[in-house]
Amino acid sequence: MDFTPSPRAVELTEAVRTFIRDEIAPIEHALHRRQGEARRTGGADPWQVPEELGELQRRARAQGLWNLFLPAGHEGPYAQRFGTRGGTGLTNLDYAPIAEATGWSFLAPYVFNCNAPDSGNAEVLLRYGSPEQRDRWLDPLLDGSIRSAFAMTEPGVASSDATNMQLTAVVQGDEVVLDGRKWWTTGIGHPHCEVLVVMGLTDPGAPKHARHSMVLVPRDTPGVKVERMLDTMGFFDEPFGHGEVSFTDVRVPLSHIVAGPGRAFEIAQGRLGPGRVHHAMRMIGLAERALHLACERGLSRSAFGRPLADLGGNRERIAEARIAIDSTRLLILDAAWKLDTVGARGALAEVSAIKVAAPNVAQQVIDFAMQIHGGAGLSSDFPLSGAWTAARAVRLADGPDEVHKDVVARVELAKYSKHSKHSEHRAAR
Repeated sequence: MDFTPSPRAVELTEAVRTFIRDEIAPIEHALHRRQGEARRTGGADPWQVPEELGELQRRARAQGLWNLFLPAGHEGPYAQRFGTRGGTGLTNLDYAPIAEATGWSFLAPYVFNCNAPDSGNAEVLLRYGSPEQRDRWLDPLLDGSIRSAFAMTEPGVASSDATNMQLTAVVQGDEVVLDGRKWWTTGIGHPHCEVLVVMGLTDPGAPKHARHSMVLVPRDTPGVKVERMLDTMGFFDEPFGHGEVSFTDVRVPLSHIVAGPGRAFEIAQGRLGPGRVHHAMRMIGLAERALHLACERGLSRSAFGRPLADLGGNRERIAEARIAIDSTRLLILDAAWKLDTVGARGALAEVSAIKVAAPNVAQQVIDFAMQIHGGAGLSSDFPLSGAWTAARAVRLADGPDEVHKDVVARVELAKYSKHSKHSEHRAAR
């Protein structure tokens, strides 16, 4: 295995880090504070996109730091029209360090047009969308002129088992009719959200993994209603947000089904593999930022006549954080390399492993950073409370830890089944 990034990936990663340091970091704290004050005081609408973000996007795009997530081999003309320097997509291994760099900042993925769920929804359209669907939604998504939402989880069922989804997407003639309710619909709060990718039950009598469909639903379709915006431990993540959305006799053309009825699970697997690498590496970037803040605090503050770094086992905790971050990064690079070389099915256990490991490591490192900051670590003066919440949420998003651990265990145990070569070898002995 070879985890060496291409020269182009090295160049782009350095350009992203420089842009974050010089363009985003100087305004990020003030922008978040202004958004928080707007929410608390009822002043400016926190759900409107700050002008500074639009300006940052324009600067990033001018430097070719745009749609960096576009995958190699699937970009077609899109990378040339809307993409990065060089006009081609990147492998998962090449994009991984870029994703880590963007994890340093809450704003960076959006500034580079690489944020979830838009990047995942764009990949759905790239891989499975019809020419009509791409023209209507993919082009403006890659242009940054619209945003999207992803609607899968439901409040009435255990959504850790995606086969439980009960919102119906019934084919009636040349239409699809949707009825039901979703929640944690990511991106629905954005003022420019214009389309939802909705998973619905089409044929309850089909085999379990062929019952559901992915349907593209324009945000302004009659019967689509945002019932409420949901906070994550007090954070609403304006202006993106997560919402509870009801669908009442929502009718869209049959051509809005992605790839055809019954293919939702196939699409989800194609979408989630690379997306989990993106999430995991952003968690590593977030953990790196937390460790950076912890070390700065530990060296700049003293108590009982000694630097905080020298008190209470903090040196050991710093060492453990470094070891955990570096180990998990290698785990993610291995998963990215396997996705590139053997595909999603061949990297099933590795992708599930990083989905468990990365947010847990990030949460632990952030928790330590909060502790060494004392009361300040709980406040909005530092990004740590928001970072901890983000890491905790990712342990549920795209499948809870327990589901992914089960996948890893299932793959591992299969090596020892009575039909495996390993077991046959042992029996022969």
